Amino acid sequence: MAAFWQQRGRRQENGGLGSVIDGLGSVFDVLLANARLVLGVSGAAVLAIATLAVKRLIDRATSPRDEGDPKAEQKSLEESWQDLTLIKTTPKPPKKQRREDLSEPLLSGPDPRGSSAPLGPPLVKSSPLSCLTLQEKLLSHYSSRLAVPEIQVSLVPQLARSICTQLQNFLRSKCPELPFGRLFLSGALLDGLEVLAADHIHLMLPVVLDAGLWSLISGEDTVVRNPQYWMIKRIDLGYFPRGCSPWDKFIVGRYLSSNVLNETLHKLLVASINWPAIGSLLGCVIHPVVASRELKLEVKHDQVELSITLFPVVEMEDKVLLAVPPEGLVENLWLESFYRAEVSKVKELDAGDSGARQLCLRILSGVCRSHPSLHKLGGSPVTHVILHLSDTASDWAEESLADRFQQVLEELVAYLEKGVLPSYFNPKINLFSGLLEEEIDEMGFVLYRAMSEPEVLL
Repeated sequence: MAAFWQQRGRRQENGGLGSVIDGLGSVFDVLLANARLVLGVSGAAVLAIATLAVKRLIDRATSPRDEGDPKAEQKSLEESWQDLTLIKTTPKPPKKQRREDLSEPLLSGPDPRGSSAPLGPPLVKSSPLSCLTLQEKLLSHYSSRLAVPEIQVSLVPQLARSICTQLQNFLRSKCPELPFGRLFLSGALLDGLEVLAADHIHLMLPVVLDAGLWSLISGEDTVVRNPQYWMIKRIDLGYFPRGCSPWDKFIVGRYLSSNVLNETLHKLLVASINWPAIGSLLGCVIHPVVASRELKLEVKHDQVELSITLFPVVEMEDKVLLAVPPEGLVENLWLESFYRAEVSKVKELDAGDSGARQLCLRILSGVCRSHPSLHKLGGSPVTHVILHLSDTASDWAEESLADRFQQVLEELVAYLEKGVLPSYFNPKINLFSGLLEEEIDEMGFVLYRAMSEPEVLL
């Protein structure tokens, strides 16, 4: 700015033109002085760049030219165009996207307002990958970036089964009166759907109930009004008084409390099991996570790091219920799990038409897992979208992977816009009910931008 005022002092000798320039300079200074207050930091930056470009134009217009240089005038014009390009290419602050904006069509062609492209050379050089089709990019992304390392595929299940055996032996010796079923492993790794890394697995602990002493009540008929949860009620207490079932000690208000059962198991995992000795036997280090609401173990091996989550599970009346109560005061609720049905249905459909649903699911799960805004969409929600789409889209051959991938993105955006994703197995259940409105808006905005260029997700 000091240099600009020195030039302005020299130009005062030019008479009227200098006075005009003085006036413009004063206006510019007033604008810049108040821009931050009025426009904010981003707006002030844009105004400052524009002002600098205009000042350069004025300097070149009033500075004496070298009459012996025939290219001086042409050079001055080229520099002026470059300054104007600087104004055009100045980034604008992003506008916060609203959920209702997601239904507006994307502009994939020229700007309908007729604005021209910025002058000058392109900022980004084209890469060889830009010549590939979306189909080729999807297959390349899956084979090169999503595959789980072989050492993890073989070592993680083996390590988890060894821990499972040790935990089963402990429960039988410590709690012989409780009829726990045989522990088993569950998760995407065992079903061939894991991507990126095999760093987590589920350990299912069956809780065996006498069907004559217990019955199920839908969460839709309780105060929570949520059909995804169930309550397990103790019945016939007049004929079979309290104490007839070994699980009666976990009853709260005549209902089997998932919270009380979890608390009891948490104390056993943290305080009663000699994990250092078990870890030494298995060649790893095992730590129970004390602060977690979940029953979780952290396992560190020379070649892998693994998180194991233990879930007490009740299977009654064709329902699979997990001891995962929602946060809050209600502690007797059991969450209905559709994971087994999801995997079974997807594999059944693929076997029937040699489809690529599992491949599409793996790719989308990898995208959601690696993207900070989409990680809560991975797994179950994407699976249910693919199952819904399978009812209307019949061509799931691998050659149609790109079309189905883009169609799943469009379906996800439509569900996010409504804020409702009905479960494929129970339409009354909204799989987005556990998400915040801000999370739904952010996910919808990310996927909406990717609809016109899905490659940005890969």
